[in-house]
Amino acid sequence: MLKSIRPKNSVIAAYLIIPVALYIFTVFAPLVAALFYSFFEWKGGPTKTFNGLTNYTQLFNDETFWTSFQHNLFLVAVCIVGQIGIAFIMVLLVNSKLTKWKGIHRTFGFFPSTISAVCIGYIWLMIYDYNKGLLNWILEAVGREDAKKVWLNEPGIIMLLVSIPLIWQYIGYYMVILLSAVSSISTEVLESAEIDGATGIQRARYIVLPLIKNTLLVCVTLCIAGNMKAFDNIYVMTKGGPGYSSMVMAMYGYKVSFEQSNLGYGSCISVGIFVLALAVIGGSQLLLNYFTTDKYDRDEQKRLKQIEKERKQAIRLRAKAAKGGSANV
Repeated sequence: MLKSIRPKNSVIAAYLIIPVALYIFTVFAPLVAALFYSFFEWKGGPTKTFNGLTNYTQLFNDETFWTSFQHNLFLVAVCIVGQIGIAFIMVLLVNSKLTKWKGIHRTFGFFPSTISAVCIGYIWLMIYDYNKGLLNWILEAVGREDAKKVWLNEPGIIMLLVSIPLIWQYIGYYMVILLSAVSSISTEVLESAEIDGATGIQRARYIVLPLIKNTLLVCVTLCIAGNMKAFDNIYVMTKGGPGYSSMVMAMYGYKVSFEQSNLGYGSCISVGIFVLALAVIGGSQLLLNYFTTDKYDRDEQKRLKQIEKERKQAIRLRAKAAKGGSANV
């Protein structure tokens, strides 16, 4: 019965070929093109000069690029704590029995993530403005005029200042994702823990977090991927300044490619961003797996791996013994 309902392979392929082709065209083709152009000295005209690994040697010794990479790592660290951490706390509050109008909280929490990053940049640019900005107005209203600053000209805190808009924009986005995961947890589990005397923090740490680990991995991956290619709002607010104090990798690649017309080296920077982003995502997933798995589960996983290893070894030994017996016969 099920086989008669299942469409033919040709029909499945016909439905899949267009989205797969679009995905290859929009994702893999630009990546392969960037990898190809990264081996050339190219100013954007019809002439390209092959220079081998010269661009990669230059990238490896480029202090501005590695400074930009450090700024991206700062964004990743701050936004994982700020976006996902605050979103998790808000999920626990919204999911509480005492909270009313949960749909309104979800709607208004998600609203900032629907606004364009460029608009977010302009909004916070006005907030940080020295003459008419909300921040300096509040300081003046509470009698702290001495604390007023041209905020976006402060190299020591500029990365924190440009991180705040990113955190504010995407808290609701991760809140919705985590809320769907937390809502799928059986209420009986949480009620049993509450009866046993577990506090809210203990329930969150030992029950909720392990049960939504896979969703948390997805959120961390999305957060890292987004912040490793952060560009829009930082470009609007600071353009990487003052100096290179808020320069990030994507903006550096943009400046090299289009403002300096060095498309070959810009393509090399793009490849570097891709490789470093994969490395950071992989490392973060290993760390998250470690910290969200308790010692008992880790020991159990090791024991199961050892059992599986011994089972495969026993199968190989039996196979060798069977071959030896047949040869003797």
